[in-house]
Amino acid sequence: MPVDTTAAPLADRMRPADLDGFAGQGHLLAPGKPLRQAIDSGRLHSMIFWGPPGTGKTTLARLVAARSDAHFLNLSAVLAGVKDIREAVAQAQALRRLEDRATVLFIDEVHRFNKGQQDAFLPHVENGTLTFIGATTENPSFELNNALLSRARVYVLKPLMPDEIAAILRRALADPVRGLGAQGLQLSAEGARLLAESADGDARRALNLLELAAALSAGGSIGAGAVAEVMAGSLRRFDKGGDLFHDQISALHKSVRGSSPDAALYWLARMIDGGCDPLYIARRLVRMASEDIGNADPRALALAVDAWETQERLGSPEGELALAQAAVYLACAAKSNAVYLAWNAALADARQSGTAEVPVHLRNAPTRLMKELGYGRAYRYAHDEPEGYAANERYFPAAMGERRYYQPTDRGLEIRIAEKLERLRALDRAARGGG
Repeated sequence: MPVDTTAAPLADRMRPADLDGFAGQGHLLAPGKPLRQAIDSGRLHSMIFWGPPGTGKTTLARLVAARSDAHFLNLSAVLAGVKDIREAVAQAQALRRLEDRATVLFIDEVHRFNKGQQDAFLPHVENGTLTFIGATTENPSFELNNALLSRARVYVLKPLMPDEIAAILRRALADPVRGLGAQGLQLSAEGARLLAESADGDARRALNLLELAAALSAGGSIGAGAVAEVMAGSLRRFDKGGDLFHDQISALHKSVRGSSPDAALYWLARMIDGGCDPLYIARRLVRMASEDIGNADPRALALAVDAWETQERLGSPEGELALAQAAVYLACAAKSNAVYLAWNAALADARQSGTAEVPVHLRNAPTRLMKELGYGRAYRYAHDEPEGYAANERYFPAAMGERRYYQPTDRGLEIRIAEKLERLRALDRAARGGG
């Protein structure tokens, strides 16, 4: 009996039935790789598939269960609760008792389960009632319990390459039963390239776009107009707070720190194109100006703040050019993390030194009693000293002794700052009689 090709979306109909039809993930599924060996041998173990949408996490879980002749139970963490988990456990126990058959419990979006929900099926994974397979687009290190992570192997799935997506599209166009082959549609090489690139590594998105383009096409070919129409407004992957978000802002920051204006522009464009709040980027640029440039070029901080204000006043897209200007300037500026390191060292001392008393000569003396107690006495007013500097004056708590946190680099303005500080320290040595 022929399959009703209209009963499900094309992406669901084209799920591969075996590993030969599975696209991508060669680093996991090539002959000799651990996951491929586990699947081929039918040896079940609990695992977590971590990767972006449309990379085959659900399909791979089904193939693992099928190869092991295990019963496949599918739950979505978005919809399921502890009751559903208990029902799945009861099914698994019954199958084990009546048929001696294993059960794979697949939980999609497993990072959505809270700690209590994760704990609900953990004992049944430990005693072998269930083999757990989870799928997540979020970093398991942050989202899953350590107890669960310790009992499951994490496999990282990668976005599909454009040629892998193109092969999936060709297969769908050729398949007369599950795909669009019965319609006799043709897709040009250029159309396939555009759809593959627009899918951004997501096979499901590629097939959805192909299905939409086929519906818009007249005759036996999918024209460029239909492809362009379904691609309109297609955004790159960007999760606005998840792992990919942090990876991209990290790439932007490190491109600036590494003095690569072109890479900084690219990652800035990626984040803006993906829908990131430009004001978030503006705040991060201000941080970069202080952390990685500092006093080597103080203008960087002012420019970053100006770009932030411009974005606030003009909004998008006009303000984004100011962010791009700031990113380029920061990338090209002389680099110094001397203030960043000095600040962290000072914070560490402040937290570890307790409530060290302020030296009496540095204390404020607004009242008569305070003056009688010696507050402010013997303080040397720097402006009245030779060269405007009170040589060998002490400013740290007595119990701490002197500290030196700030070590200027030999880059940018900090070259001059270092020279000035060395001259002042020479005055200190002379005042102590050290020459």
